[in-house]
Amino acid sequence: MAFHHELYDALEAFARRGKPLTPQAALIDMDGVLYDSMPRHADAWLQMTNEIGLHCNRNEFFLYEGMTGRATIQLLMRKYLGRDATAEECERLYARKTALFAANAGRPLMPGATEMLKALGAFGLKRILVTGSGQASLIDSLTHDYPGVFGREAMVTAADVRHGKPDPEPYLMGLTKAGCEAWQAIVVENAQAIVVENAPLGVEAGFRAGCFVCAVATGPIPQEALREAGADLVFASMPEFAAALPILIKTASLQALQ
Repeated sequence: MAFHHELYDALEAFARRGKPLTPQAALIDMDGVLYDSMPRHADAWLQMTNEIGLHCNRNEFFLYEGMTGRATIQLLMRKYLGRDATAEECERLYARKTALFAANAGRPLMPGATEMLKALGAFGLKRILVTGSGQASLIDSLTHDYPGVFGREAMVTAADVRHGKPDPEPYLMGLTKAGCEAWQAIVVENAQAIVVENAPLGVEAGFRAGCFVCAVATGPIPQEALREAGADLVFASMPEFAAALPILIKTASLQALQ
């Protein structure tokens, strides 16, 4: 992408929706952003659903990324069986999916994620994890893989919210943890935060929370689907996004002064 003019145009368009971006925090998704873990999640979901006789397409699980496990199971049961899942089914099936995921060893870091976090830190932005995951295996690994970045006080997980993505609640809570303004009635732009996402549901959640949303196409989802979900900018890879961040933050700061 032609960084300068596309960044400038996106920031101008965002400002016309409410007020200019004055970034103080970055609200960062985990799977597909910090970790190249979505293929493992998709494989685990596919095996679990095959075991109970649901004939799903592997790629559809990339579209459900960001939802809580319970919400994903409810969606699947309604879609394929025409009924709600019971509380017992939700607990049992998600436990099975979690076990399958954990059995698939390895937690590859997303190329470019370390550089992205360093760039955000260099500009003094608070870095808050906002994930639909509740799996301790991945959340615990953050301390080891990204030391000094995410303490528990800088995390929003599935255990912290009542409504997962695409509801804006996770990102509104992330804004609160970052010390930014979070609006209960979402009528004013939360122009203090950048959301970093890779999936349509997460992009929608960030958009509905009024944040400036940067989507990174790290999986099979077409870039156009990320734009349609509400992304202000779409990048082809995490290294591309990391390289653009200094320009984005500097340009936003200059525009805010105008």
